[in-house]
Amino acid sequence: MMFRTGLIPPPALTVGAVSFTVFAWASAFVSIRSAGAAYSPGALALGRLLAASLVLGVLLLVRRQGLPPREAWRGILVSGVVWFCGYTIALNWGERLVDAGTASLLVNTGPILMALLAARLLGEALPPRLLAGMAVSFVGAVVVGLSMSSGEGGSTSVLGVVLCLLAAVAYATGVIAQKPALSYGTPLQITAYSCLTGTVVCLPFTGQLLAELPRAPLSATLNMVYLGVVPTALAFTTWTYALARMPAGRLGATTYAVPAIVVLLSWALLGEVPAWLTLLGGVLCLAGVAVSRYGPRTPRTPSRGGRLRTGRT
Repeated sequence: MMFRTGLIPPPALTVGAVSFTVFAWASAFVSIRSAGAAYSPGALALGRLLAASLVLGVLLLVRRQGLPPREAWRGILVSGVVWFCGYTIALNWGERLVDAGTASLLVNTGPILMALLAARLLGEALPPRLLAGMAVSFVGAVVVGLSMSSGEGGSTSVLGVVLCLLAAVAYATGVIAQKPALSYGTPLQITAYSCLTGTVVCLPFTGQLLAELPRAPLSATLNMVYLGVVPTALAFTTWTYALARMPAGRLGATTYAVPAIVVLLSWALLGEVPAWLTLLGGVLCLAGVAVSRYGPRTPRTPSRGGRLRTGRT
């Protein structure tokens, strides 16, 4: 992670990293909705990634971590272009065309795609308990999405649906690309250089950002900076930390907790009292995550040289 401690066991650190990531990504939906009212999708993506790159650059200097090995760059470049840039722009754009419930429902196809890609490309297993948990969580995401959808006018933007589905594909693809890279670089290196790659790809939106920045309200700009610092710089680092220590499919299933947490955050912070159907969907999301995370404990086997397979720090 970004620090070392002998007081907290590695499994607890992994759980903490996953929990922080899920809560931070849940909060991002609220911030995107706020900042997206003042910034266009490309400008918001660039501003978010610039803030994240600044924080990650400082962390690289503090941790004295230079360039990752050459073997890690393929995953870094794919993740940076597809996930950090492509996913961010597609989601920003999609949320302007469909309601939040529909967007969250479509994006939550990502963990399913991730598990299938991990099984096909990385050789990860698809245990029945994982599949069952993902099925329960997906049903919960459907319930949350339908209950939060406005349904006004009876029409949904086809372009918005396509963009949210593209965001889900980009999310799954980026994670699968990151996984092998973590065998060569640290979580901080992989996150930082993926973010820098995404920032460079988003540079064509510099003109839009400079034009919209003076007109945007302070709250929107602060939300954009928050998106860069917490859900991107910090949460993506804790995500890659956990990804180095867990199968991609199993880790992806934990993100089904995001819709439930969004409902709770909206209730606590915005005073938006959820309907009983929304609460039911949230409970199903959390129940599915619990099922997918539960499994028989297996002893960790030592690798060559007697070291445990725990991933890099």
